[in-house]
Amino acid sequence: MTARKGEFTGRHMLAIMVAFFGVIIAVNVTMAVMAGRSWTGIVVEDTYIASQEFNANAAEGRAQAALGWTSALEVAGGVVTWRLTDRSGAPVWSDGVTAQFRHPAYDSADRAAVLVRGEDGSFSAPVDLPDGQWIIAIAAEVTALDHPYREARRVTIRDGAMQ
Repeated sequence: MTARKGEFTGRHMLAIMVAFFGVIIAVNVTMAVMAGRSWTGIVVEDTYIASQEFNANAAEGRAQAALGWTSALEVAGGVVTWRLTDRSGAPVWSDGVTAQFRHPAYDSADRAAVLVRGEDGSFSAPVDLPDGQWIIAIAAEVTALDHPYREARRVTIRDGAMQ
């Protein structure tokens, strides 16, 4: 028996089912590959160690806040600039400042820079950050402190400048 024009046959049904499930499988494979190439999901390498350090880190943060120091962070024109001042507004001198630029979704774009002290007490370094969300983590070695002065900010970069 041959199919007449306009008739729906088993072959048509088979072709539709193969196409339907082929599209679903292709989309699932594509999404799995994209997920594997993006964020790993790892926030800390060892959660047990991080939990043990939490109270000490919180105490350092409270002690740092009690100092009353103020910082200013700027990203513009391909340069990151950071300034730390004490309660009176005088620059806090540091033996070294580093900045880590972490992408919140995936770590393949992460980068770091050593900031250089300027004559006005600010620290700066060239940086090329693509547009999007970034976490900028600053660590400053201050001789008056037993531990580095730390600061982290989540910022949006657009056209090479912090918004």
